[in-house]
Amino acid sequence: MSKVIINRNNGTIVLMLIFLASGTFFGIANAQNLDEASNSSNNKSLSLNDLFELVENSIVQVTKTMPPANPYGPDKENSTALGSGFIYNDKGYIVTNNHVVENAEVVDITFINGDRYTANITGTDPFSDLAVIKINENTTGLPKPLIVGNSSALRVGDQVVAIGNPFGLDSSMTTGIVSQIGRLLSIDERGFSIPNAIQTDALINPGNSGGPLLNMKGEVIGVNTAGIFPGGIGLAVPSNTVLRIIPVLMEEKNYTHPWLGVTGNTLTADLAKREKVDRTLKGVIIDNLVRSSPADLAGLNGSNINQYGEKRGGDIVTAVDGKQIFKMEDLISYLELNKAVNENATLSVYRDGEIIDKQVTLKSRPLAPTTNQTQN
Repeated sequence: MSKVIINRNNGTIVLMLIFLASGTFFGIANAQNLDEASNSSNNKSLSLNDLFELVENSIVQVTKTMPPANPYGPDKENSTALGSGFIYNDKGYIVTNNHVVENAEVVDITFINGDRYTANITGTDPFSDLAVIKINENTTGLPKPLIVGNSSALRVGDQVVAIGNPFGLDSSMTTGIVSQIGRLLSIDERGFSIPNAIQTDALINPGNSGGPLLNMKGEVIGVNTAGIFPGGIGLAVPSNTVLRIIPVLMEEKNYTHPWLGVTGNTLTADLAKREKVDRTLKGVIIDNLVRSSPADLAGLNGSNINQYGEKRGGDIVTAVDGKQIFKMEDLISYLELNKAVNENATLSVYRDGEIIDKQVTLKSRPLAPTTNQTQN
């Protein structure tokens, strides 16, 4: 039986490769191309060749040097973690993944023509796996920023392109389609997930992380973040999340996400049978509550074990602020996109045969691990 491994794609490998400058120069042509793309981005698709030539100069390799895990061990050499990124604005800011630059203060940036710079970490958000870094040196003459498009306009079947530096192979392009939208992308042991992730069959390998997922107009519609192997499934943070979070990271260094404090599961037919509720009922059944979390303080009920050792689930969330909830992804996505810390949300929950409303005052997500299950 094949084992599925979710690869976070930070490209943590010891590198012994020689990078050759491509000899491509950042001339006026690229600036003109980006201007033309901006003016006509809603009009027509580009060929794969034209798309690559349009954006290649604005995509970078991000290199982070890491000390050896055991400085007294046989391998005392530093290792290098590789990732990708793209120019976000004309002030030298670059977007990448949080896990590409995590625990670093300075990283190296390399453009396709071989030009190298150092960049400081401006802001990071582990919960969206996004980071913004800024080139230290004079940014005059840098390529123009990529255009960030509208990920909400994506449809399953749309053709997309991923460009990055897999395994240190700079400026590699893979193509595919949008396989699905609205995926829930698990982050780490904290139990939180990124909502509305884009699933694609464009190949995303270690080193692609932080690079752009582009539509055929050359617009960034996602940030490549993870791959599932075997299977060839790529996952990207949607561009609308980038547009919401990156400006805040540039100003405030971090981003606060609203937190409910529950783990739960989509109510399936099996769970409905176990809970002895109508199989047509739709919603999210609460499993665990984090102690003193907003959900706990609001009086929501989690699961319990009865006197016969049988597990019974807690409240079933059927709506938030009157918006119907069908699955866990809906709950997480609604709170993330529509609510802020210290705001109230009204949860409609099914309990003991009736629907009741519970008002919850949301808090900021804790950084310390609270559970290994998907939560919000």
